[in-house]
Amino acid sequence: MPAPALTRTLAAEGAPRRGLAALCITQTTSWGILYYALPAAVRPITADTGWDPALVTGAFSLGLLVSAAAGIFVGRALDRTGPRRLMVAGSLAGVLALVLVALAPNLPLFAAAWLLAGMAQAAVLYQPAFTVISRWYGPARVRPLTVLTLVAGFASTIFAPLTALLSTAFGWRMAFVLLAGLMGFITVPLHARYLNRSWVSGPRKEHATSDKARVRIIRRSPEFLGLQALMVLLCLGLYTVTLNIIPLLMEKGADYATAAIGLGLVGAGQVGGRLLFATIPPAARLAVITATATTAVVLLAVLTGPMPLLIAASMLAGAVRGCQTLLQATVIGERWGTTSLGTLQGTFAAPLTAVTALAPAAGPTVAAWLGSYTGMAFAMAAAAGTAAIIAAVVWRHSRNDPAHGG
Repeated sequence: MPAPALTRTLAAEGAPRRGLAALCITQTTSWGILYYALPAAVRPITADTGWDPALVTGAFSLGLLVSAAAGIFVGRALDRTGPRRLMVAGSLAGVLALVLVALAPNLPLFAAAWLLAGMAQAAVLYQPAFTVISRWYGPARVRPLTVLTLVAGFASTIFAPLTALLSTAFGWRMAFVLLAGLMGFITVPLHARYLNRSWVSGPRKEHATSDKARVRIIRRSPEFLGLQALMVLLCLGLYTVTLNIIPLLMEKGADYATAAIGLGLVGAGQVGGRLLFATIPPAARLAVITATATTAVVLLAVLTGPMPLLIAASMLAGAVRGCQTLLQATVIGERWGTTSLGTLQGTFAAPLTAVTALAPAAGPTVAAWLGSYTGMAFAMAAAAGTAAIIAAVVWRHSRNDPAHGG
């Protein structure tokens, strides 16, 4: 469909402006309930059931890995069917998963419920929302994506305390039932009302073969593979260090309270990074973000004090994490347009989601292997530095890639 016709179609269905507001609400709710509720409930769950805390969080991590794999199929479905049915189904799957979490009589069934929750995460969290906004706004996508991630950034602020409050008042099982009801009440009607039914008004069989061929070329191109590799390394370096910032700072002399402040300021840095993302020229984003990430992680590895300087480096790492979220949301659309964006975005993001799922455990594992969290930080600085090198190579290849710019 020509761009003006698509814009008219979307406007008639409440998008993109009202659709953005709806997605801000549904993303905040979905992230808060499907992602942040479980970490906030680990203590009451283990106290009630006697299950090992590591196994409880491990079930959650398995769900995130399922989300990474399911994201590939979600992206393809998003291109074929549009976002409405997919994201409504994802919301309903999330509601069912949370009820099953609440009813699970043993740890294996609890883990199985989180596997279903992982499928729901793939259908309702950032990746499909990024694709929807990119198709609604086209080249003007950066501002609405920034708005979305800033608003959704309050998910943990709202839902972690709410989960703890409900668990204290009613027990963790009833808390998850209530959260399931809240998710269904908020997200299902908003997805059904404000997301468009499909991307086109008629059949696209005549374009299907050429679209598949184009996607194949792009996914095998040096630029796509290079971008994917550098983003995996960037995520590995940033998330492993920042999610393990408390033991790293304590190893360098901070007490627990100060180290916890450092972790909190990582989150504040993320907000700042998202606000600053649009000020970075698009052509320079890869270089600036990967170089700044390397600098931040190197500082955390090298510095032994003073503690305010280490905390400032933690905030810088958090700011780069905020930029990385928006870079992940925009880099595919900027290079290859919005045709088959869901398929490309799903394939691109799958290993990134897997890395972020494994990052909390990767920190202690690498630290044990190297003998210290400082050694872990040096290893993650090497990962971020390699991403910066690949960024330079990708930039050179992008000028000659025949798949670029479609």
